[in-house]
Amino acid sequence: MAEETIQTSIARPAPYLEAAGQALLEKTTGLPAIQTSAYAPQVAQQTVLSQAAQQAAATQAGLGTLQYGQQGQITGVGTGTGMAGYAPYLAGATAMTSPTAYQQYMSPYQKDVIQSTLQQYDIQAQKGIPALAAQAIGAGAFGSGREGIQRAEYQTQSDLNRALLQAQLLQQGFGQAQQLASQAFGQYSNLAQLQPALAAGQIQQLAAAGTSAQAQQQAILDAQAQAAKEAQYEPYQRYQYQAGIIGGLLSGYPQPYMGQATTSQPSASPLQQALQTGLTAYGLGSLYGK
Repeated sequence: MAEETIQTSIARPAPYLEAAGQALLEKTTGLPAIQTSAYAPQVAQQTVLSQAAQQAAATQAGLGTLQYGQQGQITGVGTGTGMAGYAPYLAGATAMTSPTAYQQYMSPYQKDVIQSTLQQYDIQAQKGIPALAAQAIGAGAFGSGREGIQRAEYQTQSDLNRALLQAQLLQQGFGQAQQLASQAFGQYSNLAQLQPALAAGQIQQLAAAGTSAQAQQQAILDAQAQAAKEAQYEPYQRYQYQAGIIGGLLSGYPQPYMGQATTSQPSASPLQQALQTGLTAYGLGSLYGK
């Protein structure tokens, strides 16, 4: 019995397309998995300026010296002194509320001034005694008990006036010292309020400069990570582009290659099937080593 020959037509891509597809498959098969660690997100470390701002704030609050770890994070706080920035001014203001605070503002020459003034007073008071004697002589009562009474009254009044003058001089010095102590209290109070404001302004400037420097460093790290990511994906994007071109030629511009075989069933080329169904998306499911 004669053997029956079945002629089958197999549609295959043009040889140059098949060769290009085969070469592309070989190249993409050996692509390494994407290393995500190459472009892992990074956080810029704290700058020296930011640390200085934090330390200044801690000192101002009386927390003491801050301790930092290797990554710039605060790991501990030393022993503080308690409101170290403005405590001296508060202490000075408190001292000015003491009942004896005026004493340090008393004039060192006050005693000499009072003594000289009283001496002049005594001299002037003595000048009035001859007038009393002349008055008694004119009245014919010189040496009498009446003259003695007048002299005693004069001396008593003179002593009272002398004591009053001395008291006025002392009160005047005390009032001036109290006024100076009050002014010092106001100055200390103003400094106690001004110092935190000045310190806060300095801290804000340091913090702003530190934040700006850290933002710049973070931008550099982000740019480096983006560049590393693009470098990891570049081979995949390049081969995907090539696969798109080959796949487009296969689907839109078929150039069949005719051949004969003795099989009983026609079959499609495995290369053509791979290129038409999955080449343009090759490797997307195994980019991360899956």
